[in-house]
Amino acid sequence: MMRAAYAEPLEFIAGRRDADLTSDPFFSVQPTPTAALPDPQPLLENLTRCVIEILAGARELEQISRWVGDDVYRHLLKRVVLSSRAREARGEKASRPNFTIGSTHYSSPRDGVVEAVVIVHGRARTRAVALRLEGLDHRWRAMAINVL
Repeated sequence: MMRAAYAEPLEFIAGRRDADLTSDPFFSVQPTPTAALPDPQPLLENLTRCVIEILAGARELEQISRWVGDDVYRHLLKRVVLSSRAREARGEKASRPNFTIGSTHYSSPRDGVVEAVVIVHGRARTRAVALRLEGLDHRWRAMAINVL
């Protein structure tokens, strides 16, 4: 008798497709307005610092996986592999880069979105890191990061 009681819900779940679950607005990613999110400046600077260290091989990419979107993670993973191969071909070891964070400029093209440029000063050159943060599920997530 107990088995029959569970048969109906299991058939219901088994018959449901993954597309049904991902298209359900309750379970999908929820946009968050800017007023409900913290100040983005510390995250912009910390993400920039982490990305530079990740590309230099001094930090693991998984450490920022929570703060970046899937496309950004895959893009950074490719860059990490290429950087690692280049260091290996030159016979260099991964080392912590010596740099300072310069100015941070950001604007909000719409509610819940921040686009920013963070200037990074290294010994040999100055670089810019462009980031796009979106408020999703009550936190900022980087949906684009480009090191220029």
